Amino acid sequence: MAETVDFASSDGEAWRAALAAYDRRIASLDKPDLLEADSFYRHDLPLLLRRRDPDPYLAKSELVQLLQWKLSRGKWRPRLMDFVKSLGDAVVESASRKAFAALPDLSKAITELTVLKGVGPATASAVLAAYAPDVAPFMSDEAMVAALGNAKEYTLKQYLAFAEKLQAKAKELSVGGEIFTPSDVERALWSSAIASKPVKKPASGKRKR
Repeated sequence: MAETVDFASSDGEAWRAALAAYDRRIASLDKPDLLEADSFYRHDLPLLLRRRDPDPYLAKSELVQLLQWKLSRGKWRPRLMDFVKSLGDAVVESASRKAFAALPDLSKAITELTVLKGVGPATASAVLAAYAPDVAPFMSDEAMVAALGNAKEYTLKQYLAFAEKLQAKAKELSVGGEIFTPSDVERALWSSAIASKPVKKPASGKRKR
């Protein structure tokens, strides 16, 4: 079965295949650091946050690791990392506590996190998705293009429109006891986009002069 899917598709089997291919797509990028970062973000971090219920928060060191994952999976922006590393521990914990407490109000939750220097709506969405994947999808370029047609606006308004679309798609795909979260939708779209990219041809060995 093809492991790519169109956002308009209602074929649950196709969506599940695209989602199941996620790990292989991560590995195909040939970024050893990303494998470890992705495992931390998808498996370790959600458990750490849930263990802190009923007053969850994100530690600064965890935000740094989360940003490492986001930048490795997407476009590397070193200045964002510099900003985040300069944040104080207490500031990160306070902002994240307020953000998690604001859920499921995504607008308020994103706003609480974007007071942190270096944290825009996309990074904030990654924080929320780690704790509440059933509410908040990560704002990846690939999923934004699939759902909205572009990925040029990293604004709160754009994120809310994006999240609403992915929430609706998740609800549409959650049938017959099958649970699909907005975060599952995002990962399936990302996986599908990576699968659709042309394979780079190896260099011929000739040098340009």
